[in-house]
Amino acid sequence: MNDTAREAAARQSVAEWGSDAVADLLRALDIPYIALTPGASFRGLHDSLVNHLGNTRPELLLCVHEESAVALAHGYARVTGRPLAVALHANVGLMHATMAIFNAWCDRIPMLLLGAVGPVDAVKRRPWVDWIHTSRDLGSLVRGYTKWDDQPASVAAALEAIVRGHRIAMTEPHGPVYVCLDAALQEERLAAPVPSPALERAAVPRSGAVSQEVVTEVARLLDGAKRPLLMIGRVSRDPIDFERRVALAERIGAVVLTDIKTGASFPTQHPLHPFPPSLYVSGDATQLIRDADTILSLDWIDLGGTLRQACAGDAPKGKIVHCSLDQYIHNGWNMDYQSLPPADVSILASPDALVESLLSMLDAPMAKDVTPWFQAKNNNGNEAASEPAAAPGDRLSLEDLARSTTEILAPHRPSYIRLPLGWPGQFCRFAHPLDYIGFDGGGGIGSGPGMAVGAALALRESERLPVAVLGDGDYLMGLTALWTGVHYRVAALIIVANNESFFNDELHQERMARVRGRPVENRWIGLRMSDPAMDLAELARAQGACGLGPVRTLDQLASALERGVVEVQSGALCVIDVRVAPEYSRAVSSSLLRNIGKGLSR
Repeated sequence: MNDTAREAAARQSVAEWGSDAVADLLRALDIPYIALTPGASFRGLHDSLVNHLGNTRPELLLCVHEESAVALAHGYARVTGRPLAVALHANVGLMHATMAIFNAWCDRIPMLLLGAVGPVDAVKRRPWVDWIHTSRDLGSLVRGYTKWDDQPASVAAALEAIVRGHRIAMTEPHGPVYVCLDAALQEERLAAPVPSPALERAAVPRSGAVSQEVVTEVARLLDGAKRPLLMIGRVSRDPIDFERRVALAERIGAVVLTDIKTGASFPTQHPLHPFPPSLYVSGDATQLIRDADTILSLDWIDLGGTLRQACAGDAPKGKIVHCSLDQYIHNGWNMDYQSLPPADVSILASPDALVESLLSMLDAPMAKDVTPWFQAKNNNGNEAASEPAAAPGDRLSLEDLARSTTEILAPHRPSYIRLPLGWPGQFCRFAHPLDYIGFDGGGGIGSGPGMAVGAALALRESERLPVAVLGDGDYLMGLTALWTGVHYRVAALIIVANNESFFNDELHQERMARVRGRPVENRWIGLRMSDPAMDLAELARAQGACGLGPVRTLDQLASALERGVVEVQSGALCVIDVRVAPEYSRAVSSSLLRNIGKGLSR
């Protein structure tokens, strides 16, 4: 905050306008930042945040695109578990933001979206622009992928709506909420102070405890299992909960599977974790599911689809315990709830609450034995291949990029914010919740730069090195988010795996060509981003960031990574353009190719 804003805030300590009361409430809710792309529909709130509060708690974070503003809030909440506010201008700003909101919805991310409209009273509208930027029911644009929305008609109602929305966003399962503020309401002069809801009496609801009867039943199943399997999906990022999951697996001798779509939830190098996390369970890992006599799912994403795929369309023979709160927010608009899973015991509770209860009931073994009942055939799946994959002369293989990046950055305690679709699983070496933040949730692209900036902002006070490895399409769609990072002095290292292609779609086009007996050689047409090649490092420099590359050899990569670490440690945002072959790692390719024939992805 500059001195002028501080002086104005000192003079404007009493709320005089409707938007002043809203700004005061955001501070009382301890919202540290509000991301926005400017818009006249919330000019009242904007003024209040700057001149009434002095641009502190919350501080404005200027973004060049609404998708980046929401992605930034997404990345921040991924690290902290706390929602940021995002201001969205009328209908057009909300339309820009919808993809990123969908990502947050699918990822179960808490977020307070503050929209604006109006004036609702038609006689107060300016000619032309206020009419085209006013809609009767803006919440309908996002109602299928937000937990709740409201359009309050008074200042008092707006305050209550924001408190209600904040509580709903923070109630498990988490998700974004949308509150639309009439422009006239924001600009209303207050005749008297409007009392704010008593926050100390508006506690976030706690999820129900698992009944003793259910815990006893699940404990009995696990205690008697000879081949127990834990499938860990959406769980807490609390380090204590992380350690409890390890303790449970060791206590019952369970083999563990984790998912790259979610953040780090179990040590990937642990003997009980024989396969690296991946988008799809495939190869020898499917044998785990077929052989297990008891499966405990901790909110695994698409449990039903995963089980059927592993068992060739059938359900596993073992007993299945599924613990998840997710069905509380399932609706008919979108199928993000995935296939209906088979379950012998289905528990509507927090997965980590179940783990804690089980640990208190299960007897500890006399001596800890972490030898898994299942031995993977491919060296436990956690060791890198002895020979690097071959790549064209002026490009690195993705495995080369992953190996060098992992080894060179390891001493600097990296926190991987994002990893690209084809990243080799053997280089996912996670031992703490902050080692890997997670994916985007909705499978759209363009969110990576914004999420990187938001997560790095949340990691600012930690001793971690924020690192995002992005695909080139993801980077190019959202790269103006880098300007926001540079402007607010957010340090981060962004590595772009640049294959100059929307490569996943090349595999889809290859699939179509093979099925239809047409030339596979044409799979690249309409998908390759070359001729001319884009200078991704120069684009980073254009946003004020440090741009390195293009990197084409392992020696160049090592030098760029070492310089990148120095830049980030000095407070800079640094982008490295690494030219990689249009391919995925061998293990990832086999899994993706099997799934490309079964559905759509981008």
